[in-house]
Amino acid sequence: MILRIEEKRATPGVVVLEMAGRICLGRDCQEVEWRLADLMKRDEKKIVFDLSGVNTVDSTGVGILVTCAGRLRKAGGELRLAGVQGNVKDILSMTSVDRVIGTYPSASAATENF
Repeated sequence: MILRIEEKRATPGVVVLEMAGRICLGRDCQEVEWRLADLMKRDEKKIVFDLSGVNTVDSTGVGILVTCAGRLRKAGGELRLAGVQGNVKDILSMTSVDRVIGTYPSASAATENF
């Protein structure tokens, strides 16, 4: 399944990118990076990646998530992950990404007190 990304404004100053599909080597990972770069050009610094529709993440995808979090942090912003479940949750836990990037049960929980 190709990665689909939909942008939503959760609250003033917070953008949620709802993702569905796979974050794997190739165009999918590039798309995540491009969307983040576009948001940063628009001076968006509070971003939630809603991964509730993502069913697969490979090592490249893990690297992209960490890279995106680092870029936002360097720009004075923050990335939060929401809706992580199943295989994706296991991978982020095994790689300790869930200790580096805040994870929340839902996008609404991730946007609270941003």
